[in-house]
Amino acid sequence: MKRREFITVASSIPVVIAACSPKAAKQVASPPRADGFQRVGTVADLDKNGQILAEQVAGSNKVLVVRDPMNKSKIMAVKPTCTHAGCTVLWQQNQNAFVCPCHDSKFASDGKVQQGPADEPLATYVAKLEGDSILVKVG
Repeated sequence: MKRREFITVASSIPVVIAACSPKAAKQVASPPRADGFQRVGTVADLDKNGQILAEQVAGSNKVLVVRDPMNKSKIMAVKPTCTHAGCTVLWQQNQNAFVCPCHDSKFASDGKVQQGPADEPLATYVAKLEGDSILVKVG
């Protein structure tokens, strides 16, 4: 393979990886209500994408919301920062786990470590459904 061909092929790898990665509906959270909850998306967004990645929750936090695999009428919310290397985890529905793309750490829907190298759980948040809205309380 010639150098130019290699560079062309190598430069397309990130696009292929991104195309095969699970999609999270990205949302910006609404301002906090008096009770501390913030709207991070809708049930329709969650059901369409399988997860919602909300940014700017409680100022600068990110929150990842998924349905509880054991009870689909409940939702779970975690801080999606891997406790090993700080990469953003995503929900892999086929594994019922949050998976880190950097070193393959896996976390259960409640944030507990299922597979290292991470040895600390993901931070979890209170989440609830209110009508068609998904609400999360950080802190």
